[in-house]
Amino acid sequence: MGKVQNVSQSMEVLELRTYRDLQYVRSMETLMRSLDARLRAADGSLSAKSFQELKDRMSELLPLSSVLEQYKADTRTIVRLREEVRNLSSSLAAIQEEMGAYGYEDLQRRVMALEARLHACAQKLGCGKLTGVSNPITVRAMGSRFGSWMTDTMAPSADSRVWYMDGYYKGRRVLEFRTLGDFIKGQNFIQHLLPQPWAGTGHVVYNGSLFYNKYQSNVVVKYHFRSRSVLVQRSLPGAGYNNTFPYSWGGFSDMDFMVDESGLWAVYTTNQNAGNIVVSRLDPHTLEVVRSWDTGYPKRSAGEAFMICGVLYVTNSHLAGAKVYFAYFTNTSSYEYTDVPFHNQYSHISMLDYNPRERALYTWNNGHQVLYNVTLFHVISTAGDP
Repeated sequence: MGKVQNVSQSMEVLELRTYRDLQYVRSMETLMRSLDARLRAADGSLSAKSFQELKDRMSELLPLSSVLEQYKADTRTIVRLREEVRNLSSSLAAIQEEMGAYGYEDLQRRVMALEARLHACAQKLGCGKLTGVSNPITVRAMGSRFGSWMTDTMAPSADSRVWYMDGYYKGRRVLEFRTLGDFIKGQNFIQHLLPQPWAGTGHVVYNGSLFYNKYQSNVVVKYHFRSRSVLVQRSLPGAGYNNTFPYSWGGFSDMDFMVDESGLWAVYTTNQNAGNIVVSRLDPHTLEVVRSWDTGYPKRSAGEAFMICGVLYVTNSHLAGAKVYFAYFTNTSSYEYTDVPFHNQYSHISMLDYNPRERALYTWNNGHQVLYNVTLFHVISTAGDP
């Protein structure tokens, strides 16, 4: 039942996150039809220059027609998936009530297949290539120079809790604020005291649990907030720790955990791959490595990094003048150099994470908690596309 609920929550997040894009494409379709009507009605009444301008604008908008059709098809897919979730939940409840564990393995396979379809739908609807980062939005100035803050990427839209962790090593205190508004005002929070101290600032909250690097080790810890207990901990094979392979700013940032549309990731490096960034997909239940990629990018030359839609984006500095400089595509095991401006307002970034629910970057910048909106270029999925 928990998996079915997770799929339902994912569906809600997916619909919320793609609504804005669908509205934009629809408005572009209306504009395109208007321009087409003006062209047809012109019939020589426009000057050659005006006519050419309209034709050029139409050429720019023509690709949107196929994109819109894809969005409409994917919207129908979401409707079907929602109905499957509803049916599956009813079946599971009936089995639990009337027949105990009978048919559990078959039901589990159906849930796993549904999750896979949902992830594929999420990739198609909400994913794209990073083309822009907005100007920074300063939410609050609080704490020391280094730290991290985040929301739960898998929480329902009504859940706006904020977690706050000041400092980059030996810390154990996590503050949980009820809402973003409470975080801004510094009120209505509870405190969690972790059983093991953390290292770095690369923590992430995912589906009710905090994932972090245990101090002076390469151990990943999964701490569950509701039960206030460690659910699982596991060493990340070969991962450097204790400032062996940090980002350029140091701060015990050897291990960086991230969540995007497709799940939980760890970014780190090892002696075996000569200090280049390794990206590993983790099983959020067992913390086992599902698959790893060697990006070839030296971690000590990276300012910070974040994942969007299975793509690792790396900044070339943690100081003023930084930009998103490198992208590694896990689905094709390929990379490219990029040039996406990134306004580093307070000149020292020590934490940078993407939140797929809000399509925003969370940043800790020299004692300031800052948000950036991102712009993604959506492409229709074809074989081999990044």
